[in-house]
Amino acid sequence: MWKIFDSVNSQLSIFKKGTMAFIFEKLDVYRKAIDFADKICELTKDFAKGNYYLADQLNRASLSISTNIAEGNGRYHKADRINFFRIARGSAFECVPILEICKRKKLIADEVNELLKKDVEDISKMLSGLINM
Repeated sequence: MWKIFDSVNSQLSIFKKGTMAFIFEKLDVYRKAIDFADKICELTKDFAKGNYYLADQLNRASLSISTNIAEGNGRYHKADRINFFRIARGSAFECVPILEICKRKKLIADEVNELLKKDVEDISKMLSGLINM
């Protein structure tokens, strides 16, 4: 059993010596997307029973934004990166109708819906900027 801990400790020391920098973590759009996904996760955890499908789809779409930004930045070719940024933007757009349905079902307040839509709009504009670079 101690061998496992020794192995983990040696692996951790390797990462501490020379951690790999993930450039996408410095992008404002990535940070906003992470914040947005975190807000959605917090918001949907208390959805009324029977609305799991909305919570699940909204969580998946919001998480997909940041994961596609990250995956796109891991690609070597510009066309590949742009494709993932387009997918991320599509995921952001996907959140809009789900938020509207949540509002109509009284799962979220009108004000919350507007704030979250503003976040999606900002993220979408930033993604459009990355796509058009």
